[in-house]
Amino acid sequence: MRDWGQIRIANKVFHSGCGVCLFGFVVSAGVSLIAQDWPQFLGPDRNGIYEGPALSREWSGESPRELWRRSVGAGFAGPIVVEGRVLLFHRVAGEEVLEAFMADSGEPLWRYAYPTTYRDDFGFDEGPRSSPVVDAGRVFTFGAQGQLHAVDLETGSGLWHVDTREQFRFSKAFFGAAGTPLVEDGRVLANIGGQEGAGIVAFSASTGDVLWTSTNEEASYSSPVAATFGGVRHALFFTRDNVVALDPATGRVRFQRSWRARIRASVNAATPLVVDDHIFISAQYGTGAGVFRIAGLNLEEVWTSDDVLSNHYSTSVHHDGYLYGYHGRQEYAPSFRAVAFESGEVAWDTGPFGAGSVTVAGELLVLMRESGELVLANASPEGFVPVATAQLLPPTVRAYPAIVDGHFFVRNNDTLLAVDLTP
Repeated sequence: MRDWGQIRIANKVFHSGCGVCLFGFVVSAGVSLIAQDWPQFLGPDRNGIYEGPALSREWSGESPRELWRRSVGAGFAGPIVVEGRVLLFHRVAGEEVLEAFMADSGEPLWRYAYPTTYRDDFGFDEGPRSSPVVDAGRVFTFGAQGQLHAVDLETGSGLWHVDTREQFRFSKAFFGAAGTPLVEDGRVLANIGGQEGAGIVAFSASTGDVLWTSTNEEASYSSPVAATFGGVRHALFFTRDNVVALDPATGRVRFQRSWRARIRASVNAATPLVVDDHIFISAQYGTGAGVFRIAGLNLEEVWTSDDVLSNHYSTSVHHDGYLYGYHGRQEYAPSFRAVAFESGEVAWDTGPFGAGSVTVAGELLVLMRESGELVLANASPEGFVPVATAQLLPPTVRAYPAIVDGHFFVRNNDTLLAVDLTP
């Protein structure tokens, strides 16, 4: 029987001790999706919501049915799934590799690779950090050294590439280039962190040509999102220093707000979460979290706090008026929480839980813990109620999973696994 200690709900306290406790963009113009594809980081709308067939609340045996598994290289880039293909961006020896597999069998389809010499300053992992993104038959990858590549989805042939570090002369961050680019109306938008006004850069999706450069923003590890507020399209970036909204067509800054730690170890990594005309942003190292309403070209504060839901690297999700996410630094066993979106009131807290990812699937939270344990729990502000658990992989799992047609795709440091979560 697992016991994550006391779970605090508002002003009440109860004990959790169940044997089934476990842990885990707005679609760009021109994306061609089949059924419930997962064409980019955080899913179809880059908000961590799965809308396919219902997932089972139980499975026979200790784990859901395994479909297939494959040995893979290094990296924290999660898989994506498009048109029956699983796409994985990883590192094998001295190459960054984009590989396509059949989603139903794991059979290899094609492989695209190029050399890399990236070295991690802290010895964590030397593979790519950002997931691929698919738009209009092209796959875009952004490697740990800042290599931006476009590859044909059908054949795996290279279409174009840009060495952004050489072209824009950005400084190496603690953990390399990590934000998944945003594809919006034929443009690939990325937080490059380059010099001379090349903080954020737009490239032609068809040719790789630079369409515009904007800001002096240093790069973060957060991935941008696109959203429409009051009929106006915005590209939202959470850079190392600011939350920035730009016109995706021109790069003109519409609004920004400072949001970073006062120490050099500032790590903005979670993706901004758009909910109607509001956005939620969150970071660690004393930066904190906040909900803001978009009013014209202004950000109106709803609430801010460093004590409510400060995410380290994992992006929170929203369901029926509540945020669900990890509070605390990854290395200090963060808790998992439910927080009222409009007020910032903490509905419940699990206590020390450990880091991971979270996805919403109907009325379920799908949590993938760094420990390799999958947890399904009710998405409810009434309390943390896990309904099924399974140890899917050995540690460490940091890459975000993908869910398509009830099939769950996840990787650790050396294995890509597909399991069936349908009833």
